[in-house]
Amino acid sequence: MSESLQELEQEFLDYVKKISAFEEALSLVYWDLRTGAPEKGATQRSEVIGTLSGEIFKMKVSEEMAAFIAGLWIERANLSDVTRRSLEACKKEYDLNKKIPAIEYEAYTRLVAQAETVWTAARETNDYELFKPYLEKIIASKRHFVEYWGYQDNPYDTLLDQYEPGMTVAVLDEVFAKLRNSILTLRKKVATASYQPDGTLLHKKVSRAKQKEFSERILAKIGFDFEAGRLDDTVHPFATGLNIGDVRITTRYDEANFKMAIFGIIHEGGHAIYEQNISPDLVGTPLANGASMGIHESQSLFYEIILGSSFEFWQSNYKDFQEITAPEFDDISVQEFYRAVNLSESSLIRIEADTLTYPLHIMIRYELEKAIMNGEIGVDELRDAWNDKYEAYLGVRPKTDADGILQDIHWSGGDFGYFPSYALGYMYAAQLFATLSKDIPNISEILSSDDYSPIREWLTEHVHQYGMLKKPLEILEETTGEGLNPDYLIQLLNDRYEFIYKLNEA
Repeated sequence: MSESLQELEQEFLDYVKKISAFEEALSLVYWDLRTGAPEKGATQRSEVIGTLSGEIFKMKVSEEMAAFIAGLWIERANLSDVTRRSLEACKKEYDLNKKIPAIEYEAYTRLVAQAETVWTAARETNDYELFKPYLEKIIASKRHFVEYWGYQDNPYDTLLDQYEPGMTVAVLDEVFAKLRNSILTLRKKVATASYQPDGTLLHKKVSRAKQKEFSERILAKIGFDFEAGRLDDTVHPFATGLNIGDVRITTRYDEANFKMAIFGIIHEGGHAIYEQNISPDLVGTPLANGASMGIHESQSLFYEIILGSSFEFWQSNYKDFQEITAPEFDDISVQEFYRAVNLSESSLIRIEADTLTYPLHIMIRYELEKAIMNGEIGVDELRDAWNDKYEAYLGVRPKTDADGILQDIHWSGGDFGYFPSYALGYMYAAQLFATLSKDIPNISEILSSDDYSPIREWLTEHVHQYGMLKKPLEILEETTGEGLNPDYLIQLLNDRYEFIYKLNEA
């Protein structure tokens, strides 16, 4: 490599490191907004977010960035892996962002910052009408952006690609159809099973303090590093990685429903463990993030569902749970508890859904987003369409907006195209677990032990360390030897619910 190329490469890495610093500051502002900023400060905070976002946007589409791309792109074969992939990531974002006028992007960031505050108020008051004008503007902006960006077969493909590179409506329609049919078939078997778990066993009050104590024990046990992260309260749980040494997670407690916080914390902990174990070599580059939203969700769902919802996990941890919550669960066996926790029933709230019905919640949102971005449905019809799909897919109909169209924060942030990554992550997780089970033959013993480190180490080796250095399908194919295959999730669900509902017992 010539000396001039080395200098240009270093200048580029210094430049993206500066962008990364601004993004970390912005993430901290967002975290504060969502976890405790005073309501009266929200308007000014939105202005700060808009200004910072605008400056970051300008850096990503600046003449300096254009010069780096022009100078390094033709030499990318001679660059280090980290620089080359960073350049590719910057070029993709540059090509997208350059098509949007900076003034429009800055106005949009202010809009979504304001919309999040309004969504919170609308959710608390069950008032979709309050949020609807903001949602209408956000949808109009996203559809306008898609026109700037362009698309081939479906406008929604452009949004999907931003969260899951290479994913299309054509692929999702096929995969989701197969998964949906399998789930509906299994649900019929479960509904008519002679044995039905007793969900009333869980109708016990568990204080916030006890939920937190148990959850923090589990977090440490599964590999969350409290010296590189923290746990806080919020309306809608999320994880945010400021850097690999500062990854923050949040939860919402309900003393009448301990499952929501405990499993939610395990879920967000999976996200955090991923980011805490990204290679330090990637810090300060665009690669110090998850490979994609789907791969990110594969890690949170791996911990929440593959690990945290397994019978072996509760064989190991139920005694602790009983001691912390005593005497509430003293007379309930681990088998009874486990089957009750995994009871499958129609529900309205996505984050409270059981592991069998969860993908149906995602498919509803996917179908609505497709319709929105293709101009087939407007905000005035959206609430009824949401309610109709819940009735058709799950046999329940929301009675309030908070339990229906206002339950998720995603649309207030303009995150159209994000929801499918949850179901993709579920499929990725099951596929990764199938390979992990071959690589670690005594996996059942580890799941029921007090040491999950072999699992975290395997995931770090094959997924975590790479951040965005590898693309999502590279990770999946190199680790499992094949592309996306929903059969592993279908098999996992069948095996699990045959046990929970004693389907194979006489």
